[in-house]
Amino acid sequence: MSTFEYVFSAIKGQQAGREFYISMCPLKIVPKLFLFEADEVPAELRSQRVVNKSRIPEISRYITTNRRNYIFSAITASIDRQVTFEKLVIDGKEQDDIGRLRIPLDARFILNDGQHRRAAIEEALKEQPDLGDETISVVFFIDKGLKHSQQMFADLNKHAQRPSRSTGI
Repeated sequence: MSTFEYVFSAIKGQQAGREFYISMCPLKIVPKLFLFEADEVPAELRSQRVVNKSRIPEISRYITTNRRNYIFSAITASIDRQVTFEKLVIDGKEQDDIGRLRIPLDARFILNDGQHRRAAIEEALKEQPDLGDETISVVFFIDKGLKHSQQMFADLNKHAQRPSRSTGI
């Protein structure tokens, strides 16, 4: 096991009897942390549909031309290793749900939701590297062996509806 790790400030939650964590991730880390499934993840571990590459420039342009008012929903990712949650202590009292999430450096992250946002962020950073210090929220689920990733993607997208054309990017 690796002694090196990623450390994120995080809030711990519970859903369907499973712990999950919400963290802020600098945009410059997003392309490095989350593999681009089509190219780098074996087919048996792919949890999402194939990326529609024509959407990437459109979303990237949305980011770069709306620097003062773009908005994203969270990226959702599965982690294939056990993590450690270190509770924050304030005035001598442990906070049960606020702390640091420690993730082994050799962990794999699979995006359950946000593949197009991840690719668009990577493109936007090439054009405007100063975007790198801005953040996006990430919801982390623990999924040893990534056994539940495909089902999570299906569940997250089961009831998704396309926004009306007037509100879409």
